[in-house]
Amino acid sequence: MPPSFPARPATGATPGHIAPPPNLQNLIHEIRGKKVMLDFDLAKLYGIETRVLKQAVRRNIDRFPSDFMMELSIEEFNGIMASSRSQNVTLDKSKRGTNTKYKPFAFTELGVAMLSSVLNSETAIQANIAIAELSSKIEERKQAPRKPIGF
Repeated sequence: MPPSFPARPATGATPGHIAPPPNLQNLIHEIRGKKVMLDFDLAKLYGIETRVLKQAVRRNIDRFPSDFMMELSIEEFNGIMASSRSQNVTLDKSKRGTNTKYKPFAFTELGVAMLSSVLNSETAIQANIAIAELSSKIEERKQAPRKPIGF
């Protein structure tokens, strides 16, 4: 069952758009100098299994050049797990094994946008809208002039 996204506030909201889940910003990591989201986190947002997401990407690999997606090394993935405080990155203790079996994919903002075209589901489209809106807000904050500390 796909996650439920909270409805947007009525003021200025476009019908059909959703607000980002409250923890969405915690799912963004910096790897190789790029802000990325991991395949298993995106799969949860889209309400699909990680293997289904990876399968769709592999079938459409030409749509994912290196500035859209990268395959992480096990060391990079373990580094994220060690440094992250997010429960979304820790493995479910009820599952067998303690290490990841497959190297995760990491998607840049462009890669996340491309995912909606290969997954082609309403949930994927809505999740991508929420991700794009969050990304835009983060960028706006970076561009905003900082107020000097005055006395």
